Amino acid sequence: MKFLRNNFYKFVFISILIILPVISFADPCAGKICNPINSSTINEFIKTLLKGVLRVGIPLVALAIIYCGFLFVQAQGNSEKIEQAKDALLYTIIGAAILLGSWAIAGIISNTILVL
Repeated sequence: MKFLRNNFYKFVFISILIILPVISFADPCAGKICNPINSSTINEFIKTLLKGVLRVGIPLVALAIIYCGFLFVQAQGNSEKIEQAKDALLYTIIGAAILLGSWAIAGIISNTILVL
């Protein structure tokens, strides 16, 4: 019992290393090369691509805003560092607007193409 208590984390880690490949290799395309995007039209491809970019980009924007807040706190009244923090926040907000605006622009373009 003492051995198990002392090596519990090692046991859990080794168990995860054994179970994880079994779960990850249980895919429906066993032995074949499958398309991970699964899109038959350009509209579906752009939609899938933008969803992936947004899933990665939105948490990065949140982390960048938190980092900008850290820069403001770290400035401690130093006007030069405050200007750098303001610039970083401005660029972060512009990037977030571009990221979220891309979804709207893609929707507009998609609807225009479907009408034609």
